[in-house]
Amino acid sequence: MSEPAVRNELEWRRVSPKYVWVDLLGTLIGAIITVGALSIPAILTRIPWFWLLPGIVAVVFAVTLAVTPRRVRAIGFVLREDDLVFRRGIMFQRTVAVPYGRMQLVDINRGPFDRAFGLSELKFVTAAAATGVTIPGLPEEEAEELRDRLAALAESRRAGL
Repeated sequence: MSEPAVRNELEWRRVSPKYVWVDLLGTLIGAIITVGALSIPAILTRIPWFWLLPGIVAVVFAVTLAVTPRRVRAIGFVLREDDLVFRRGIMFQRTVAVPYGRMQLVDINRGPFDRAFGLSELKFVTAAAATGVTIPGLPEEEAEELRDRLAALAESRRAGL
């Protein structure tokens, strides 16, 4: 079977559509603080070309905000028999397969925006730092069920090693 055919057979699970708002709010607040801080020299010195840097940064943030819904839709994961496969990214795509037996810790994080929208972030810690995976934007109940399921799978797979 060719690789594209295998990819199409996997049932990818997506993050909650509410996560778009969490990401947008976080990016917007970061943009306001960054552009505001970069504007201080222009305000204090009144040199017109000092507005160039905050203007460029504002454009970059505007593009980031415009792409955010598509970027969030690109986040997905699938539970296979021996591992969890996670993917994200539009232009620069990242796909990581984390074997259940290599998972050392499955952690749930909830920031203030996540809590406001009833979402959680699930983080997997493995022995190799490069394979650390964080799945954002999961509904709280789903994150807790997934954490328990993955912890049990990880324990059973480690016992089988």
